Amino acid sequence: MIPSSHYVACAGREIHYTAWGAPDAPVVIAWHGLARTGRDMDELAMRLADRYRVVCPDTIGRGLSQWSPAPREEYCIAFYVQLAEALFDALGIDHAHWVGTSMGGAIGTACAGGLVAPGMRARIRSLVLNDNAPQLADAAIARIRAYAGEPPAFATVTELEAFFRQAYAPYGWLGDAQWRRLTETSTRRLPDGRVTPHYDPAMVGQFVDHPDDYLLWDAYDAISAPVLCLRGAQSDLVLPETVHAMRSRGPGAAGRLQVMEVPDCGHAPALNVASQLDPVRAFIDAAQAAA
Repeated sequence: MIPSSHYVACAGREIHYTAWGAPDAPVVIAWHGLARTGRDMDELAMRLADRYRVVCPDTIGRGLSQWSPAPREEYCIAFYVQLAEALFDALGIDHAHWVGTSMGGAIGTACAGGLVAPGMRARIRSLVLNDNAPQLADAAIARIRAYAGEPPAFATVTELEAFFRQAYAPYGWLGDAQWRRLTETSTRRLPDGRVTPHYDPAMVGQFVDHPDDYLLWDAYDAISAPVLCLRGAQSDLVLPETVHAMRSRGPGAAGRLQVMEVPDCGHAPALNVASQLDPVRAFIDAAQAAA
């Protein structure tokens, strides 16, 4: 199955997304992590596309989406929520299930909790947080900033793939073809001919300009949709004590939270094998049936 590729104006910026499945099917938004692209969601989309329309955006400053001309103001959760709302409106999406890896989960939490765009709260039918929580570990954020803030450049794509394999080893198992696709969909060539990761390095300024962007307990507490939290068993970003706190408040206190620990993964599970994809599919199916 091959996705269709699209570009749409959202909040004044051009956003690229891939789409899978029938245009009139129930919608799943699959949003990638901080330094990644929507193509990370290919396996998830293929698993869901028989019943759902799966939309996989590239966040502004990543992949094939426009880089921000105002990075300090726009590389932040509040603007990403504006992009999400504009994407829903542009594509005529009334309601959707949301699957978000890392940053994508934070954007989904902000949307489902009505942060910035209160109308989005009722439009999120279910929320899957892939190794994301309303509070993240400072040490892990520092680690991510270190490799994402100064992306290296290499003479060859083969060298860049070796870098990705090391940087993203916590994703768990990926086959050789998956590593190659990850590399080829995450590469841009510099004026001197070298290759480097696809994204705008200025996007890590979010952690300096918006230091509390990922502290989202208020939004989490306001979520009325069911939530599935996938935590990589070796994750250094989502700590066990944070998951414990999630169980006792917001959707957790209301009995709408499910938690699944994913073995042999850190931050973040790649959502590329049946043991990860099948529970996500079952959760979304149940939420769609309830809706």
